[in-house]
Amino acid sequence: MARATVTMEVGNDGVAVIAISNPPVNALAIPIIAGLKEKFDEATRRNDVRAIVLTGKGGRFSGGFDINVFEKVHKTGDVSLMPDVSVDLVVNVIEDSKKPIVAAIEGLALGGGLELAMGCHARVSAPRAQLGLPELSLGIIPGFGGTQRLPRLIGLSKAVEMMLPKNCVETYYNLFNSLCLSPGNIKSCHLFMTMLVAVFSLQEARDFKKLVLSDTSKGLVHVFFAQRATSKVPKVTDIGLKPRPIKKVAIIGGGLMGSGIATAFILSNISVVLKEINNEYLLKGRKMIEANVQVLVSKGKLPRDKADKALSLLKGVLDYTEFRDVDMVIEAVIENISLKQTIFSEIEKACPSHCILASNTSTIDLRLVGEKTSSQDRILGAHFFSPAHVMPLLEIVRTEKTSPQVILDLMTVGKIIKKVPVVVGNCTGFAVNRTFFPYSQGAHILVNLGVDVFRIDRVITKFGLPLGPFQLQDLAGYGVFISTSKEFINAFPERTFKSPLIELLVQSGRNGKNNGKGYYIYEKGSQPKPDLTILPIIEESRQLTNIMPGKKPISVTDQEIVEMILFPVVNEACRVLEEGIVVRASDLDIASVLGMSFPSYRGGIVCWADMVGPRHVYSSLKKWSEAYGDFFKPSRYLEERATKGIPLSEPSSSSVTSRARL
Repeated sequence: MARATVTMEVGNDGVAVIAISNPPVNALAIPIIAGLKEKFDEATRRNDVRAIVLTGKGGRFSGGFDINVFEKVHKTGDVSLMPDVSVDLVVNVIEDSKKPIVAAIEGLALGGGLELAMGCHARVSAPRAQLGLPELSLGIIPGFGGTQRLPRLIGLSKAVEMMLPKNCVETYYNLFNSLCLSPGNIKSCHLFMTMLVAVFSLQEARDFKKLVLSDTSKGLVHVFFAQRATSKVPKVTDIGLKPRPIKKVAIIGGGLMGSGIATAFILSNISVVLKEINNEYLLKGRKMIEANVQVLVSKGKLPRDKADKALSLLKGVLDYTEFRDVDMVIEAVIENISLKQTIFSEIEKACPSHCILASNTSTIDLRLVGEKTSSQDRILGAHFFSPAHVMPLLEIVRTEKTSPQVILDLMTVGKIIKKVPVVVGNCTGFAVNRTFFPYSQGAHILVNLGVDVFRIDRVITKFGLPLGPFQLQDLAGYGVFISTSKEFINAFPERTFKSPLIELLVQSGRNGKNNGKGYYIYEKGSQPKPDLTILPIIEESRQLTNIMPGKKPISVTDQEIVEMILFPVVNEACRVLEEGIVVRASDLDIASVLGMSFPSYRGGIVCWADMVGPRHVYSSLKKWSEAYGDFFKPSRYLEERATKGIPLSEPSSSSVTSRARL
C-alpha cells in the first residue's frame, strides 16, 4: 500500500510546488494534514521561495477529509481526534502567509479538499474538475471554513447547491481565477496574486465537532463503510478468482420485475433476451421497458441516442432458441414453486454449461427452486427490489452448493448495472424480506389493538421511511402481501400474526393503488387521500381477532408505535445474525437502507437498534410478548446481548456465521 506523503519541490523560478499523495483520492488523513503544515511552514521560511502552488498527485487534488477518522471518533467518543484544520492550517498558515498560495486543481476537489483550495489566495483548475461539499451526506457540515468561503466566492444559492448531499458539480468559473487549458499543465500555470482573504467563523468549527458526535453522523458514516464492506465476501473475493464477462442475459417473465431487470441491463450495455409465454405478454413487457427508458429521457438523465442504443439491445422471444449462447438467465415469474421448478429444468437443458441460473424469487427457498436440476452449483438468487431499474440493492442468495465463481460473477455484473450487491445465505425470505416480514405484521397488530391506521402511517414516515406500512401495502398490491405472508406463516408459524384485514379488503373490492381503492383513495393527478369508509372493515377485523384485551382500544405514544413495529424487525434481524444468513451485521444495515428504504441517517436496522440499546429493545419485546403473544417473544440472540451488554452488531463465537451457510 502506498504511503501517505506530502512532497515539496522548489523550481528555479522560486515557485514551491507542494503535492498531496495519498491514493486513490488523496484523502486528507492525519499524516497528510501534518505534512501540509510542515511543508507550508518550510516554504514560508525559505528565502528562495517566492510563491507556492498546492496540488495533488495522480490526477486528483483531494477527495476530502479521511472518513476513517470519523469512525474512530464514533467508537471512542473522543472528538479531540479531529485536528483543528480550519484555524491551525487554513487560517494561520495558508491565509496568513505573506507569500501567494495558489491551489491547482485537477480531477476532483471534494469536502475538505475544496475547503483547503478555497483557503488559498487563488485557484486554477483543469477543465471538468469535479467540486462539491458533500459533508451533509455524512451528517455534518463543512468544517474547514467552507460554510463561510464558498458563499462569498460563488454566491449563496450556488453554494447551497454544492453543499447538498450527493451533489458534485463541474467547475464554477467565478470560484476560480482561471482555467488551465490542459490537466497536464497545472504546475506551470501562471500564478495569480489576487488576495481572496475570507474571515473564518470559530462557531463553524464548534458546530462541526458537535455534529461529528451526533447519532446522525454516526449512522451516515456507518452506512458509508457498510456499503464498502459488501465487496468483501470470505471464500469468494479472497481466493484469487477472476470474474467472467457477462455479455448476454436472458430474462424469463416480462412483468413489473422482469421488465425492470431488463431495463437495468440494457442501460448498462448488456444484451437482453426477454422470454414470455405469448405475444400479448411480450408486447406488454417491451412497452414497460420502453416506458422506463423514456422516463429517463424526459428527465434529461439519458440522451435520446443512448436510449435508442439501449433499446436495440433488447430482443423478445417465445421459446428457448436464443438461450443457447447466454451467460446468465434470470427467472422473474410469479412466486409459484412448481412453475419455477419446471422453468429451471428447462433452462438447464437450453443454456450452455457455463450459464448462471438465477431466480428473482423474494421468499422461496432456492433449494426447492433447483431441486429437479443437476446444476445446483450454478443456481443462486438474484433478488432485485422494485422498481428493479431504480432500487440500488441486489441481494445475491447462495446455497451451500453455489460455486464461488458464480457468486463473484453476479457480484461483478451487479456493480456493472449500478447495483450494490450484498451476498446472503439461503432461507425463506433470505436476509432482507425475512428481517422485515414482522414490519407489516406489527402494524396489523396495532390496528387490531385499536390504533388508527392513518396515524400509524404518519408516525412511520415521520420516523424516516418514505411510506407507512399501509400505504406501502396499497402500492405493492394485496396479492403480493397475501402470497408472501403464506410463505412466512409456513416457515415461522410460531411467530406470525394472522390478520384478517387484507382478505376483508379484497372481499370488499379493494386492491390498493392497482384499482384506486385501498386504505387510501388514488385518483390520477392527486395525492392519496385516507379513505374513511374502510373503518367499518377495520372494526370487523378487530372483532375477528382475539388480540384486543377487553375489546378496548389501547393508548400508545408515537414512540411506542415506532417501537412496536420496528422492534420485532430488530428481533428477526437478531435471528438472521445468529444463523449466519449475512456475512456481517453491516451487510444487513446497508441492505435495509438500500432495499427497504430504512433511513440512512439512522445507520440501518442493526446500527439503529444498537444506538437505541439492546436492553431497551429486549425489555420492551418481553413486556409485549406477555401481553399480546409470541409474535413479540425476544430471540435468544437478543436476550444474550441485552443481558451481557454486548452490541447486536458485534460478532459472536457462538454464532453460526463461521459455519457452512456462508
